[in-house]
Amino acid sequence: MPNADTPLVAGIVHTFSFRIPETKTVPHLYPEAPEFRSMPQVFATGFLVGLVEWACMQLIAPYLDTPREQSVGTDVRLDHTAATPPGLTVTVQAKLERVEGRKLSFSVSAHDGVDPICKGTHERFLIDTARFNAKVAAKQAAYAG
Repeated sequence: MPNADTPLVAGIVHTFSFRIPETKTVPHLYPEAPEFRSMPQVFATGFLVGLVEWACMQLIAPYLDTPREQSVGTDVRLDHTAATPPGLTVTVQAKLERVEGRKLSFSVSAHDGVDPICKGTHERFLIDTARFNAKVAAKQAAYAG
């Protein structure tokens, strides 16, 4: 499924940096939940997951025929080991470790400029966007019916 002009192969690496705004802290993760709203204002693990996914999506983007083909996250295994206050910049290092058909496996790590904050793995699955959207629509219709 990867673009035939530029094959997607193991070993490709990408670095992505993002300055953490207050809106990516724990109290902003499900703001309707009082349990989250009362937590310290540090970078939320839920947003860290999204940042790791974003870095991996950027890594593979040049190799895909977007929007016809895209990827979806299927597995995330991260150790979030240090708190990051807003204003710090988190840098994610992502490496494509394996390409097994449409399944892509990445190793990832992140640093906030002071401490290493994350290490782990992520998997994505390459999809045909139209076919995927059709399956989602069918599921939604079955639920509504």
